[in-house]
Amino acid sequence: MLEQIRQIALRLRELRSIEGISAEEMAKTCNIDIDLYNTYENGDIEIPMSVLYNAAGKLGVELAELLSGDTPRLKVYQLTRAGHGLEVERRKAYEYQNLAHNFRNKKGEFFTVEVPEGSDKTEVSLNSHTGHEFNYILEGTLKLTINGTEIIMNPGDSLYFDASYAHGMQALNGSAKFLAIIF
Repeated sequence: MLEQIRQIALRLRELRSIEGISAEEMAKTCNIDIDLYNTYENGDIEIPMSVLYNAAGKLGVELAELLSGDTPRLKVYQLTRAGHGLEVERRKAYEYQNLAHNFRNKKGEFFTVEVPEGSDKTEVSLNSHTGHEFNYILEGTLKLTINGTEIIMNPGDSLYFDASYAHGMQALNGSAKFLAIIF
């Protein structure tokens, strides 16, 4: 995973440089201070999905290009079979699969997210990003915290929200899996 973090950081730095965007401007776009941004761009620590999403928007590239280094090519459709999305190792708390990574000019980002058992034993990791998010619970029980409010969700429950508010998830009583759509 450490090598993947370094590769993503390298792509971020190179694309930012090519576009002539300063690190300060990118940090502002990502709603973080410049020192933290530089730490991310140096590959010292993993970059939260919210920062990558905001950076991709600023750079005018698909999120998948930052994550994998490949430019999406499909324009008619992309079929993703169960369990075969692009695995995105972002943080220990969540396991992401990008479900439409190779479709270009998407109107959103589509993921299945697994939150492992035991995440309720740690403090919820909050993040925020531009746009809106839609979460649909597929398996397990999930506690979603948004803007200081805790919401317990079960299979079939869904939540649409403004993702600029701090939010995070924890699985309760085992693992949980949900569909996340970010746009």
